[in-house]
Amino acid sequence: MLDLLSGFVTELRRAGLPVSLTEHLDAAEAVHHIPLEDREALKYALAATLVKSSSHWRAFETAFEVFFAVRMHAATGTLDADGNEIGEDAEDEGAGEGGSRGRGRSPHGAGGGEGMTPEELAEMLFKSLMSADNALMNAVARGAVDRYAGMEPGRPVGGTYYLYRTLRNLDLDGVLQKLMGQARAEAVGELTDLEERLVGDEYKARIEKFRRAVESEIRRRLVEDRGAEALARSVRKPLPEDIDVMHATREELAVLHRVLQPLSRKLAVRLARKRRHGRKGPLDFRATMRRSLSTGGVPIEPRFRHPRPAKPEIFVIADISGSVASFARFTLHLVYAISSQFSKVRSFVFVDGIDEVTRFFEGVVDPAEAVARINAEADVIWVDGHSDYGHALTEFHRRWGDQVTSRSSVLLLGDARNNYHASQSWVIEDIQRKARHVYWLNPEPRDYWGSGDSIVGEYAAHCDEVVECRTLRQLEHFVGNLA
Repeated sequence: MLDLLSGFVTELRRAGLPVSLTEHLDAAEAVHHIPLEDREALKYALAATLVKSSSHWRAFETAFEVFFAVRMHAATGTLDADGNEIGEDAEDEGAGEGGSRGRGRSPHGAGGGEGMTPEELAEMLFKSLMSADNALMNAVARGAVDRYAGMEPGRPVGGTYYLYRTLRNLDLDGVLQKLMGQARAEAVGELTDLEERLVGDEYKARIEKFRRAVESEIRRRLVEDRGAEALARSVRKPLPEDIDVMHATREELAVLHRVLQPLSRKLAVRLARKRRHGRKGPLDFRATMRRSLSTGGVPIEPRFRHPRPAKPEIFVIADISGSVASFARFTLHLVYAISSQFSKVRSFVFVDGIDEVTRFFEGVVDPAEAVARINAEADVIWVDGHSDYGHALTEFHRRWGDQVTSRSSVLLLGDARNNYHASQSWVIEDIQRKARHVYWLNPEPRDYWGSGDSIVGEYAAHCDEVVECRTLRQLEHFVGNLA
């Protein structure tokens, strides 16, 4: 068990979860105080000792399901004609008497789904969902995987493919309609809208539980075939803070939105603490001498003047064309969420034209609302709506360039893919001469910089730093150092 736990902790670290040696020892100690056959107890005991953030739960759960899949599996069995599970002993007796009861058994020992007709399997599924019989539900799941998944040992196919094949043949939507029809038939009188909704929610929950049972059975067999570590590599998903914003799916973008607000609060607290406990200022001679009176005039404890760091003024100039828009959206959201740590934040967005959008953030509680308005109302098109950094930066310099001062830090967000237009890099050179700092945040991998129509190199010559910034973790690190 301890070897399995060590492999599990190693996988969590590979997935990006910070697990210390102390937490590993705590998890090992927790395992001694729970029944190992209780899957839920084991899962939440390990979570309590190894997981520190709710955003890491999904990665933890995936790794747990893989590494403990075989251990979690219920006792093997098959189904009789009435849907009852038959254990190994009963099956052997049946084989001895008639030699036919064990004929449908799969090589995994997972049930007799291949020996049942689809109609019989569908009936068993209906019975298990009607009665909420978990044991029967798990047995039907094993039978369904036997019959429909078509799993082949050694074949490099992911569990999602097998799950799709199994569920497609079971037609769970049709099963739900049948369950609702049975509920209406058994009801005394006609169901009210509320009653129908409650019954529907209950059956949907049972179907989702069955779907998870099918997924668990497929995962168990994949672990048996390939091993836990090999399967973990294939199903490993990045943590929310490590998702590539430019290539995130809709589901991943929703996860990022949920993570962004607590991240903003944490970052604002960190910046405020950083200012309070910043490096010491110059020696305060008078305070040091007063303090030395208590030690006979010996200045054992020098006193220093506390610095009063000025909050920088931020200019954010963001490309919102194409896929870069997702990155700009999250950066604007984060910067405005921690705007209390800056004296002023001004935002500009562009494609081939440029517009100041600071007004959209005024009086808004949730920066996401302002970002939505920017997408709909900002005037960023000049000619054809294709990125033209040269023209946009020239316009910024003409209209607002004289407002950049030595207290200003300028953030430029974009991939610098300019569709072969003139770069007008002199604008960045002039801004750098006036500003306190100029940073360029590029959401593309560093290896892509300078390829094709990317001219980030021309701008980099006039920036204090050009940073690869594709994930929330990288963005958090940069903004944390900015203030």
